[in-house]
Order: sequence, then C-alpha cells, then structure tokens
Amino acid sequence: MSETLKVGIIGVGGIARSHMPGWQASEHAEVVAGCDINEEILQKWGQANGITRLTTDPEDLFRDPDIDIIDICTPNMYHASLAIAALEAGKHVLCEKPLAPTPQEIREIIAARDRSGKLLMTAQHFRFMGTSRALKAEIDTGVLGDVYHARCWMLRRAALPTRLSFVMKQHSGGGPCIDIGVHILDLTLWLMGHPKPVAVTGVARNELARHQGAFSSWTMQPVPEEMDVEDFAAAFVRFENGATLILEVSWMLHHNTPTADRQIWLYGTEGGAHWPSCEIMRTNYETKQLYTCTLQLTQDTMEPHALECVEFARAVAEGAPSPVPPEESLSVMAILDGVYRSQREGGEVKIDL
Repeated sequence: MSETLKVGIIGVGGIARSHMPGWQASEHAEVVAGCDINEEILQKWGQANGITRLTTDPEDLFRDPDIDIIDICTPNMYHASLAIAALEAGKHVLCEKPLAPTPQEIREIIAARDRSGKLLMTAQHFRFMGTSRALKAEIDTGVLGDVYHARCWMLRRAALPTRLSFVMKQHSGGGPCIDIGVHILDLTLWLMGHPKPVAVTGVARNELARHQGAFSSWTMQPVPEEMDVEDFAAAFVRFENGATLILEVSWMLHHNTPTADRQIWLYGTEGGAHWPSCEIMRTNYETKQLYTCTLQLTQDTMEPHALECVEFARAVAEGAPSPVPPEESLSVMAILDGVYRSQREGGEVKIDL
C-alpha cells in the first residue's frame, strides 16, 4: 500500500461533492480518480477538483493498482455490484447508504469483504454528528439502564427529491423508507447498542405524491410521473431482548416542519434520552424528583459527510475496525426490507439474520 492512500470515486455528480472536503482534509488519503456515466458531469468535476484521471468505466478504477480505496456514490441499486467488484479487485470500500437495498445483497458484499480481507464501511453520516457522538458516549456509561423502547422519525413536508434516481425503484430500490429511514434507524440502533431484530409490522404507502398538483418545495417542480416508490412508511419492530421500536419516515407528510423533523426518543429502566437535543431524563426515587439535564456540546469541526471519509481513511491506515461495520448495516436493512414485506403480506413478518 502506498504511504498516502489513493481514492477513486464512482458517481461524482451527487453526494460525492459532500465527500470531497473530507478526502481533502484527510492526512491519510487523496482522491486521484473519478468515474461517472455522465461524461459532461465527470469532466466538470475533474476540472473543479484538479483531477485528470477520469473514466466512464468503473473497471478502469478496479484495475488500477495505484488505487487503494473506492468511494461508491451511485444510486442505491448499483451499490452491491460495484462494492463486490471493488473488494474482489483488492480495494477498500466506502459505500454510500444504504449499503445495498436488500439484506441478501449486503450478505453477498460481506462475503466479498471476508474473501478480500479489505475494510468495508457504510457512509452513515448521522453517526458522525457531534450530537450523535456525545449522546452515544453518555449512553454507553449506562445512564439509561436497559433501553426497552425507542421512537424515531424523520419527516419532511412536501420535500420530495425530484431526481429520477430517487423516485424510481429501478434506481433507488425504494422511497423514504430506504432514503431517509436508513439514516434515522441506523442512528437509533447504534444508540441502543444494536439489539437483534426479530419481527416487523410495517406499512409503505404512496398517498400525497399522487395528489393532483403535488410538488416538491425544494425545487417547486411537480412530482415526476415516473415515481413508483412510497412517500410514507411506518413500522413497529420487536427485538430479541424484548425491546421495541417505532419508526416513521416521509418525504411529503402534512407535518409542521420547514425542512425535516428528525427525532429519536430512547426509554430505559434508569432514564430516557432525546436526540438531537441531547437531553437526559432521570428520576430520583428517594426525593421523588424528576430532572432533565442537557449535555454541553462542542461545535462540530467538520461536516459529518466529510468526517466519515476522514475516519474511514484513518481506519484503513491504522488497521482499525470499520467505523460503521457492514454487519450493522445488514441489521438496518433487514428491518427496512421487513417493512416492505409486511406491506405486501399485510401483517407481521419475521426477520432472520
């Protein structure tokens, strides 16, 4: 491996723009190549970042012996094939969320990881927010006791992404359940200590996006006619340890929020917690006093999309474990896949990890 890890990015037109500051800030890595099926976008990205090693064929990056890390920033449905090919080519892989749209594909990626011996990480940037890290550190002291119930939601009001890569199942694999549900659910499970899910009851519906005149407040453009994914999903999850969780996600809900309402509530035997306020709720049973404290937070030094790249490069360079293990992503996607299965079957479905 070279002294400075060389990075090749696949899919430079979207979220890769948020990854670049992290790669540029890393003391361990630098971006040397980019790949995109859109030649015009690729050339503009290369010019903006001073990168000349550009290609429309991912195989060129996989065959390049100089490249150590592949950063996958494509639409969801292409993650698995690219990640497996990169791992089989001997590259470390950072892949945007979700790692893959189905649990089986994630199992196949993990198997490729095991064969290659390389590092694999899902880019779950919510974990790298200062509020998330602070609350996780406090919870890990045992302040909540055993967490037996959680509520989490990520709700938008008329804020549907209008790009076809988000709203057509052939590209995305699903709607907000996968797009934003993967964020808030991953963070919730991480804060809970990743109990093993065993069953899900869920719904995934398209209601408001079908309304005549439906539009996105982000672009003021109409909902694409090609949209064939849900605009709302909700679930009730049971875990092996007896804990439960309620999840709600939407792009379009009639909900009083200007952008996105993102909240997590955790309820334990010794206390409760809320994210992102980082409040801890406790009870003094001797004095019969209820009290709430708020963690004192330092300001984030780096945007979380960037920080996840810095942390991945550090883990590769130092031989450390993956900052977001794919086995945890498998648990997340098993639940979200269970929501879709439950919608189709009309009842609770079992989860087999």
